[in-house]
Amino acid sequence: MSKGTILKVAGPLVVAEGMRDANMFDVVRVSDERLIGEIIEMHGDRASIQVYEETAGLGTGEPVESTGEPMSVELGPGLIRGIFDGIQRPLEDIMQKIGNNLKRGVEVPSLDRTIKWHFTPVMKAGDAVKAGDIIGTVQETDVVLHKIMIPYGIEGTLQYINEGDYTVTETIAAVATPNGEKAITLMQKWPVRKGRPYQKKLSPDKPLVTGQRVIDALFPIAKGGVAAIPGPFGSGKTVTQHQLAKWAEADIVVYIGCGERGNEMTDVLNEFPELIDPHTGKSLMERTVLIANTSDMPVAAREASIYTGITIAEYFRDMGYSVALMADSTSRWAEALREMSGRLEEMPGEEGYPAYLGSRLAQFYERAGRVITLGSDNREAALSVIGAVSPPGGDISEPVSQATLRIVKVFWGLDSSLAYKRHFPAINWLTSYSLYADSLGKWFNENVDDNWMKNRTRIMGLLSDEASLDEIVKLVGMDALSPTDRLKMEAARSIREDFLHQLAFHEVDTYTSLKKQFLMMSLVLAYYDKSLNALGRGANIEDLASLAAREGIGRFKYVPEEKIDEEYKIVIAALDSEIESAVKKGEED
Repeated sequence: MSKGTILKVAGPLVVAEGMRDANMFDVVRVSDERLIGEIIEMHGDRASIQVYEETAGLGTGEPVESTGEPMSVELGPGLIRGIFDGIQRPLEDIMQKIGNNLKRGVEVPSLDRTIKWHFTPVMKAGDAVKAGDIIGTVQETDVVLHKIMIPYGIEGTLQYINEGDYTVTETIAAVATPNGEKAITLMQKWPVRKGRPYQKKLSPDKPLVTGQRVIDALFPIAKGGVAAIPGPFGSGKTVTQHQLAKWAEADIVVYIGCGERGNEMTDVLNEFPELIDPHTGKSLMERTVLIANTSDMPVAAREASIYTGITIAEYFRDMGYSVALMADSTSRWAEALREMSGRLEEMPGEEGYPAYLGSRLAQFYERAGRVITLGSDNREAALSVIGAVSPPGGDISEPVSQATLRIVKVFWGLDSSLAYKRHFPAINWLTSYSLYADSLGKWFNENVDDNWMKNRTRIMGLLSDEASLDEIVKLVGMDALSPTDRLKMEAARSIREDFLHQLAFHEVDTYTSLKKQFLMMSLVLAYYDKSLNALGRGANIEDLASLAAREGIGRFKYVPEEKIDEEYKIVIAALDSEIESAVKKGEED
């Protein structure tokens, strides 16, 4: 164990000498208050340490002690429903121990050592096991069955395995390996900066269904995919992430509040336990892990928080679950990176961010994916990552947004002008994109309807045409457009107001199944196609624009799922009848 003394203190950066035997990324204890830190640079016997707690009052000559271990998280029963800070300290346990204010130097284990969990074996003594094999289960919450796996690097034969109630540190089984007997507990540790291993990465050809129409229909994300939500203040990033956490087809949700305002994080902590999970009818917290790292917490812990979160997410992925990770926001994480880089006196890159900003972002997002996990049973699992980006002033030409866009395949660009018009979700359909759309097209066509991708292409085309025609309308007015162009404008308005606009707080509209989304697209396109045909037969554009059946198209989003087939037939019948009347009227005129 390496011991040294403090040479220099610069905010969260402490330089210590006498640390020649320490290694990069070792966790250290700084001063007699035993503040947690991590070595991020070595020069001879001098180590630069980022301290994860407030350093006010530290002086030169105080002791620094290396633990000899990298920054790691504890993985085991007790994670679900947990609220942790950026370095996995349990905030509720700390509050019970020392009160509402987080004091420095507090040492509380991440997972509670007193709770006994009932372990049920699924293997028996004498069975051959290897890393990733599930040897038993713990019912962690009503919703989540926690699967206990053989830790990485252990392979051999089960000597014994016991059923019963155990704490996370008590031995539940032993494995005879070529290097001797290894004890197995309910808990294992893993270094946060190293991705957890898997057998094989699979291609992203299944969608992560979210029930949000603008996402599923126009800009879908694959299971195991990565997406970015950049947007200015007030454009709805947090509500969009809440909707995805609640409705996305994921078994486990990991939410990282990275450098967020304290009041926003308080809203999340208050709302998540009250949100009812539509899949189970229980509280959403029954399958959620929260990492709360507010903007007033030490900046270095903000840098660690996204690694802590994604390591926990990978652990649940390894059990065979589909996991969705929300990082809100990576901009604050990048600002922490910039501050630490400045204190290390590294050469700055664009706008003062370190030159390695792009590679660090890539290392984070590359840990997502749909994989075959370790273990004998070849479990398929997925970890999808959705990162919010908060560019200053909403300017996505700044380095964090641009570095993120080079890595992610889905870009949901939030637009403040749409938010001011109360169009939510405020995802701009002209600037957003999904590079998964084509590879997922086959799945949508096979599992929803043959015409899904055809309808999507036509809807995107109408929205694009509307943007071009809108420029003409602004210059010379609507009357200058031809009847067919007027009809395009009307159809695009229906797409915007009836299909893309979705109310997060409406009991029916908050979630739309893929079948209903397809029927909604079909209704708008049916109105356009039938009206276009009617124009050719002499109908008046004014009559077609004011059809009463359009009200039925607009209200279709509020129709409960069990009545959509019946309502679809009623709206189509009304549309046919009214269009025929408009044609007759046009012929008479």
